[in-house]
Amino acid sequence: MQKYYSYLILKFTYIFFTSILLFVHIVARANPFFQQDTLKKRNSFVTTLSPDSLKTDTIKKNSKKGQITDVIKAVDSDSSVYDVINNVMYLYGNARITYGEKQVDAGYIKVDYKDNTIFAKGTTDSLGRFSGLPIFKDPDQGTLTADSVFYNFKTSKGRIFQVYTEQEGGYISGGKIKKQANNEVHLKNVVYSTCSLPYPHQHFGIVITKGIATDKQIITGPAFLEVEGVPIPLPIPFGFFPKPNKRASGVILPTFYEDATLGFALKDFGYYIGLNDFWDLELKGGVYSKGSYETSASSRYTKRYKYNGNIFLSYSSRKYGIEGTPEFEHPTKDFQIRWSHQQNPNAHPGTNFSASVSAATRGAFRNVPDYTYQSLVTSQLNSSISYSKTWANTPFNLSTSLRHSQDLSTGTVSIGLPSLTFSMTTLNPFDSKDRVGEQKWYQRISVGYALRADNQINTFDSLLFKKQTLNQIRSGISHNIPISMSSKVLKYFQFSQNINYNENWYFQSIRKTYLARPTLTGTKDSLAIDTVQGFRRAVDYNVGGSLSTKIYGQVNFKKGKLVAIRHILTPNIGFSYRPDFGKPSYGYYDSVKVDQYGRKQAYSIFENSLFGGPGNGKSAQINFGLENNVEIKVKSAKDTTNNGIKKIPILQGLSLNGSYNFVAPIQKLSQIGFSGRTNFSEKLGISFGGTLDPYVTRVDLVNGQKQLVRTEKFRWQDGMFPRLANFNFSYSYSLNSNSLGKNNQANNPPTGNSDLFKRINAQQAEQLRQISSNANAFVDFNVPWNISLNYNFNYSNDGLNKSVVQTVNTSGDFSLTPKWKVQFTTGFDFVRNTLTTPNFSIYRDLHCWDMSIQWIPFGPFQSYSINLRVKSSILQDLKLSKRRNYYNQF
Repeated sequence: MQKYYSYLILKFTYIFFTSILLFVHIVARANPFFQQDTLKKRNSFVTTLSPDSLKTDTIKKNSKKGQITDVIKAVDSDSSVYDVINNVMYLYGNARITYGEKQVDAGYIKVDYKDNTIFAKGTTDSLGRFSGLPIFKDPDQGTLTADSVFYNFKTSKGRIFQVYTEQEGGYISGGKIKKQANNEVHLKNVVYSTCSLPYPHQHFGIVITKGIATDKQIITGPAFLEVEGVPIPLPIPFGFFPKPNKRASGVILPTFYEDATLGFALKDFGYYIGLNDFWDLELKGGVYSKGSYETSASSRYTKRYKYNGNIFLSYSSRKYGIEGTPEFEHPTKDFQIRWSHQQNPNAHPGTNFSASVSAATRGAFRNVPDYTYQSLVTSQLNSSISYSKTWANTPFNLSTSLRHSQDLSTGTVSIGLPSLTFSMTTLNPFDSKDRVGEQKWYQRISVGYALRADNQINTFDSLLFKKQTLNQIRSGISHNIPISMSSKVLKYFQFSQNINYNENWYFQSIRKTYLARPTLTGTKDSLAIDTVQGFRRAVDYNVGGSLSTKIYGQVNFKKGKLVAIRHILTPNIGFSYRPDFGKPSYGYYDSVKVDQYGRKQAYSIFENSLFGGPGNGKSAQINFGLENNVEIKVKSAKDTTNNGIKKIPILQGLSLNGSYNFVAPIQKLSQIGFSGRTNFSEKLGISFGGTLDPYVTRVDLVNGQKQLVRTEKFRWQDGMFPRLANFNFSYSYSLNSNSLGKNNQANNPPTGNSDLFKRINAQQAEQLRQISSNANAFVDFNVPWNISLNYNFNYSNDGLNKSVVQTVNTSGDFSLTPKWKVQFTTGFDFVRNTLTTPNFSIYRDLHCWDMSIQWIPFGPFQSYSINLRVKSSILQDLKLSKRRNYYNQF
C-alpha cells in the first residue's frame, strides 16, 4: 500500500509540472496579448476584443492623437443617453457597438469620447439575476466573454475581469487581466481548466496567482494545481518561460507506469523535432526497473494539394520471468513498422502512388503492457506499395506493387517483389468511329490484353533474412488475350462466344525422382523434388460459347396489402473445349515411379509455380445454370416514390450450376453447386450455399486404412438424393433504438459535449491510437442501445468424415444513463459447448473528463484496465491508469 501511495504522489507531481508547461505553451500560442509585435506607427492603433483572445490591429487616425474618429454604430433594445456636456454615450439593454468589422454586445456599454475609453458590463434584473455579459465578436477570431471590460484608447491600457475563452481544447477563465502601455500583460488568479463551464464544477485546473507576459517571455509568481476545486499542496514559487513565436522542438515529458511483470516504468519520454511546417519527427523511449526497454520513432509529412503520410518504427526488448531464469536472461525482442502514404488525386492526373505498410514480429502486438483487445486478436498483417499510370486517350494502363502478407499465429510470410501488370481494355478492332447504324457481326468482336509479371517468396518470419530463402523466389510472366463476341439470337436470347489464349513464361520448373528408403519393417517410398533453373514457355487455350435469357412471371392480387409476386428466372447453358495439354508432345508433363512395384504417376513440371500449368486431359463440357429472383410488392404509405408500392426481396440469386464433360474417362457429371441470399431489410441478411455429390461412394480398406472411392453409379439410381458434400448458412441481424421509431432525442437530450465524440478526423484517430486509444471518442451516447447478432453454420461430409461448425456471435451497447455506456462482444460455440472470450467496455462521460473500463473476465486474455483522463485533446497524456495484463493472471 505504501508503494501504491508513493506511486500516486509521483504521478500527481508529474501531472502538475506537465500541466504548467502545457498551460504556458497554450497561452503563448493562443493569447495574442502574449504575441504583441512592435507597431511601426506609434500613432496608429485601436483595440479589438476577440473570441479567443485579445489582439491589436491598426487603423488610420486623424492628426489629433488618441481620439476615436472611425464610425461607431450603436444600437440597443432599451434606451440610449448621450451626455453632450461630458461627451459620453450610455447604451442600455442588449447594447451593441460595431466598430469596423468588430462587434461588442453587452447589457450596458459606456463610451467616453472625452477620456477615450470604453466600458462594458452585464446587468441585473429586478430579481437579481445577472445577464448581458460582454461578448466580443470578430469575423476572423470568434468570440470572447467577460464580466466587464475597460479600455483606454489613448494610453492603450485595459483591464478585463472574469474572462472566459476556449483555447485549443482547454478553457481560460476567472481572474483579472491588465494590459500596460508597453504591451506587457499582467495576470492575476487566472485559471486554466479542462471544464467548459464558466465556473468549473469538475475540472483539472492550474491557478496562476500572478504573472507577467511580454512578447518574448512569461514570468509567473506562485502557481498551484487544483482538482475538483481542491488545491494540491505542491505549489511552485515562480516560473520563467521563454516564448518562441514559431514552431519549436522540445522535450517530451514521460509517463509513470507500473507493470506487475516488468516493474516500474518511465514511458514515452523523448524529444520532438519540428523540422519545418511540413515535416516533424518524434523520438520516444521507455525503460523498466527490471531491465526492459523500448524505443520508437514517428514522423508525419504533408505537402498541400500533393500528398501526406506518416511513418512509425518501434523496437523493444522485454525481460519476463525471475532474474536468473532463461526467460529473463534471453529477452523477447520485437519490432514494428507502419507507413501510410496518400496522394491527392488532383496532384498528378492519371498517375497515383500509395503505400500502406504494416509489418511486425509475432509478439509485437501482445508483448506490450498497453495492449488493446483488438491488438490481442490481430493475426493478419498486409502491406502494399503501389504505383499506377493510365495513359490519357489510350486503352493502356500500368500498375506495379510490392506486397506483403503475414500470419502472426503461424509465422508464415508471403512477399511479392515486385508485381507488374500492364493491360489494355477491350476494344473493337474492326469497328469504325465514323460508323452509321448498327454494328455488323464482325464489328462486335472485341479483343483485350493483359500482362502480369510477378516474383514471390513464401517462407517463415524466422527464415526471412536467411540466404537459402533467396533461392526460393518464384518468378514468372503471364500473357492473356481474350477474344469475344456477343449477339442476340431469336430476339430474346443472348449468345456469346469467346476464345482465351494464355501464354506463361517460367524461370523455374521441377523434376521428381523416386527414392526407396529402407526401414526396419521394409521399404518406404518417397519422392525427391529438384528445382531446375531455366526459361520454359507454356501455352494453353480454350474456346467456348454460352446462351442465356430471362423469363419473367408475375401474379397480381386485387385485395389486401399484397399487390404482386414477381419471379425472374435466368437459365443459361454453355459449351467449352480445351485440348489435352498433358500429351508428351507438349512437354508440360512428366511421369515418375511412385512405388517399388513400378507404378508411375504423371505430374506437371510447373507444379507450385506462380501461374500453375496447363490442364491435363481433354475437356469438352457443357455448363448449365439456373438463377432465380423472387420479390413481392406490397402497399406502403411511407413509400411515396413508387406510387405507394414497396418492393421486398424474398430470394436474391438462388442458383444451381454444374457441368458435364463428354470426354472425361470417368465421372463425367460434376458436383452440383447451389447458393442463395436475401436481405429482407437493412437489418436482416441471410445467405447459404453448398454442393451436392451425385455419385455413389464406397469405402475400401487399403493397407489397413479406409479410402473413399467414387463409383460411376448415380445415387438417384438407388432412389437416393445426391449426397450433401458441404453446406454453409449465415444469418445476421442488427437492431437499435432508433430503428424501432423511438424518439431518442427526447429521451436522451444531447449535451454540449456529446459532439466531441464525433469530431474525430483521420489524423486525430491516429494520434489517439498511438496513445493507447481514447475509447470515449468513438462512443455515441445519443443511441440508448444497439445490438447485432451473427450466426454461422458449416457442415462438411467427404464420405468418410463429417464435421460441423456452429457459432453465434453478438455485440452491442446500451446506455444505462445519458452519461453511462456499456459495450460488449461475446459468442458461443455450440459444438464445443463453450463461450467465446467476452469483452466488456464501460464508459462514463464526466463532462470535462472521461473514464473507460476494459474487462475480459475469463479466457486466455483475461485482463482489465481502468483509465481516467482529461477530455482535452492537448492534455491526452494527463491520465490515471490501473491495469492487470493477461500475462499476470489474478
